[in-house]
Amino acid sequence: MISVTEDRFRLAQAFTISRGSKTEAQVLTVRIARGGKAGWGECVPYARYGETLASARAEIEGLPEGIDCRALQSALGPGAARNAVDCALWDLAAKRAGKPVWQLANLPAPGPVVTAFTLSLAPPDLMRAAAAANAHRPVLKIKLGTPDDMPRLEAVRAGAPRARIIVDANEGWTPEVYADLAPHLLRLGVALVEQPLPAGQDGMLSEIPRPVPICADESCHDRDSLAGLKGRYDAVNLKLDKTGGLTEALATRDLALRMGFTVMVGCMVGSSLAMAPAVLLAQGAAWTDLDGPLLLAEDRPYPLRYDAEGVHPPDANLWG
Repeated sequence: MISVTEDRFRLAQAFTISRGSKTEAQVLTVRIARGGKAGWGECVPYARYGETLASARAEIEGLPEGIDCRALQSALGPGAARNAVDCALWDLAAKRAGKPVWQLANLPAPGPVVTAFTLSLAPPDLMRAAAAANAHRPVLKIKLGTPDDMPRLEAVRAGAPRARIIVDANEGWTPEVYADLAPHLLRLGVALVEQPLPAGQDGMLSEIPRPVPICADESCHDRDSLAGLKGRYDAVNLKLDKTGGLTEALATRDLALRMGFTVMVGCMVGSSLAMAPAVLLAQGAAWTDLDGPLLLAEDRPYPLRYDAEGVHPPDANLWG
């Protein structure tokens, strides 16, 4: 039996990117029960990709009972709906086998991974204060994506002089804005830039200097998207809600590495249930951005543990 519910988790504070703000995480929770066991998964439908809670729910509820991970890959395309079902099926398989998902998937035993902590888009003085309050964290990811980002970048570096910085423009820059900022990104020690130009309008990245490595986010979904990124991007940001679950994410990660991309594992703003499978994917990744639960005012039972070592693998009571 497959059941779907809509859940909302309040954020600790408003979260803003170049496309808008939110005060809660709106997610779908999928539960699959078979043989006296149940597995579950979570997805965050994303309007940028034409998804809504209603559309993703309709896709899930249209699946046949008894579907497995293999059949699911062709039944649904990459995206949030397939992600929640795929992760629920992995969790169900683990519970029925009495073995963790990492063993079933023939993965190394997972350990904690250092994650970035995201600072949302705000006026420079507020971003400096947020950076200072989180300066103890090893990696800060800052949301930019406006024509007036230079003061924000300077403010964050002043607030957290020793942190490694990832800049995420969320498709908000033009080639001209990026070219103007590029030398300053290098000067201020920015380690990675995510999606500076809109997906589908990023061909210029193959023609202009990239002094700081550039990571594809909105331009990267599953294995089929990787070939078009060569020569434009140095890294790819893999998110389960884009790949359509752990099954495709693992295959996409392996292909990306073979193609010479650096791998980042990221997330939408969701609960610990959404992050749990991604912790397995993030093992060995160059960059991890699984801070969703740190942005929440409330979370699932048995939430992921975060400490100085990073985000730890999930408790079996949560997932996997």
